[in-house]
Amino acid sequence: MNVELRQLRCLVAIVDEGTFTDAAIALGVSQAAVSRTLASLERSLGVRLLRRTSREVAPTATGLRVVAHARRVLGEVEDLVREATSGHTLLRIGYAWSAVGRHTLAFQRRWAAAHPGTELHLVRVPSATAGLAEGACDLAVVRRSLDDRRFDSAIVGLERRMCAMASDDPLARRRSVRLADFTGRTLLIDRRTGTTTTELWPPEARPATEETHDVDDWLTLISTGRCVGMTAESTANQYPRPGVVYRPVRDVEPIAVRLAWWRQDPHPATQAAIELLTALYRRA
Repeated sequence: MNVELRQLRCLVAIVDEGTFTDAAIALGVSQAAVSRTLASLERSLGVRLLRRTSREVAPTATGLRVVAHARRVLGEVEDLVREATSGHTLLRIGYAWSAVGRHTLAFQRRWAAAHPGTELHLVRVPSATAGLAEGACDLAVVRRSLDDRRFDSAIVGLERRMCAMASDDPLARRRSVRLADFTGRTLLIDRRTGTTTTELWPPEARPATEETHDVDDWLTLISTGRCVGMTAESTANQYPRPGVVYRPVRDVEPIAVRLAWWRQDPHPATQAAIELLTALYRRA
């Protein structure tokens, strides 16, 4: 089976325009070429796609399903072409849970003012590389080092670690907490993208853990009081939630915020993004 894009375009044009003649005009080809292309598609698929009478052309039941698929395929091809030919007029920055916290809005606005020719998109991808390995972004904000040699990264700032707890938790009455306060509690962690592991505690004082992979689920469980969490300060800024409060953990090292990219194919705007984010974190 060899289905071609021109065949799908022809089918969609016939359905949209209503006649072979109008479809030929829309496609810029002859009516005979439209008929041949449709016939070749029907032969390839082994099904009849259109019902033709002297008055109208209408899709068969199978034709309706094929047209729907054809529209999706053609749309994805358009996206592919746009992605490949956009050059460097678009910069996609991925993040797993939170972008750059309280600096996010300032980063977006200052980027737009300083680089009007390169549109900035922030993309949330809950993966270990925040979408970099998946091809969903050009740069990624990550808060732990990437061991994969395909990537390079630079530290742009530091963030405090925060304890997230239910608003009626006894610890919520404090201005800050210590690692020892987690002992005997259940810590909700994301092993795939999170920054918290039990190795922050000595072996004899490590809390019990439960696992999640979504920030909304993480916040919902914490609000019940069953679990507590530890996260980067950016999460507290980006995800305020009724029933959840954040308190700084004062006896643990801060989290390094890194901007990562493909080592062999860096986006031309990489250095500019590093410099702007570094300046925002330094100013704070």
